[in-house]
Amino acid sequence: MKQDQKSTQITEESPWRTQLGQAISTPAQLPERFNVDIKALTTVTRQYPMLISPHYLSLIENEKDPLWKQAIPDVVELEDQQNVEDPLAEEPQSPVPAIIHRYPGRVIFLVSNRCAMYCRHCMRKRKVGEEDLHFGKKSSSRVEEGIQYIKAHPGINEVILSGGDPLLLGTEQLDRILSALKACGHVRIIRIHTRTLCTLPSRITDDVVLMLKKYHPLYMNTHFNHPREITPTSTRACEKLANAGIPLGCQTVLLRDVNDDAATMGELMTRLLEIRIKPYYLHHPDPVAGTAHFRPDVSVGLEIMKQMRGRLSGMCIPQYMIDLPGGEGKLPLLPDYVKSRSPKTIQVENYLGKMCDYPL
Repeated sequence: MKQDQKSTQITEESPWRTQLGQAISTPAQLPERFNVDIKALTTVTRQYPMLISPHYLSLIENEKDPLWKQAIPDVVELEDQQNVEDPLAEEPQSPVPAIIHRYPGRVIFLVSNRCAMYCRHCMRKRKVGEEDLHFGKKSSSRVEEGIQYIKAHPGINEVILSGGDPLLLGTEQLDRILSALKACGHVRIIRIHTRTLCTLPSRITDDVVLMLKKYHPLYMNTHFNHPREITPTSTRACEKLANAGIPLGCQTVLLRDVNDDAATMGELMTRLLEIRIKPYYLHHPDPVAGTAHFRPDVSVGLEIMKQMRGRLSGMCIPQYMIDLPGGEGKLPLLPDYVKSRSPKTIQVENYLGKMCDYPL
């Protein structure tokens, strides 16, 4: 009798795991209120799988919704002939399968290939649906190999846990990884990149927050792309982490017909700050195969940055970033405020369009 009670015990992690188990993975599972061509979308998912958590699905209002565009497959994904699977050359910069070592002092540690939602604009779209790295000997060996690589390179002072989504690991599993990294004396900063605050906020349990608190200085970057993704549930998840002293940042992606206007972007950045998430990066989408329809012209991003400057708090302004093809690294882009230069002054344009002289 005791054994039966133990086998059915509900733990604090059960709700988010239950939600994950209820995620939909085929177009046929979409609610009937949506008008979709199931056959056409199924063709897309054979190449680019889909997965949508119940939480995120509940936020989608209709087929023209900016949230729909991020979550639901589109036949145009198969029409992209101009982009490539790995434009940032992550594979050549992976000395072992779980590590991307692009910059001397920091590495990306791919500890998971699972997400609560497969974003249609994913920069690692090529990896979605690969064999599960969570279970079995191959998973353990990849993670252990990554830890050993970090241990063997004392020049690495920062580790970014990514994937997939690191918070799709169990709390104990993530605890073991963080403990091993903390034991490396040269690792001074750990970052976790996760979208669960947006797509699966129930993952932020008291247990996982208590565990994460052990590993300060620990930073977390999340990923919101639209103001409507900020819900009471996601706000509570952010509050738990912020109250635990974990600084939160957001890496938003500029997406055509989702957030590519100054009003939407400004509202998003302001609301992020209200829930104690610092806008960090505004990424121009990478030229990844299957995502061409999401990529606006760079001029759109520069104009949005120009419109936000002066109209929003400086704390709301992210850096507008491009990631150079071939693994050459990230660069910030700025509007051209300097219009002319003389030996003693530069002429600049302020946020209202007024020309002003500034002494050198």
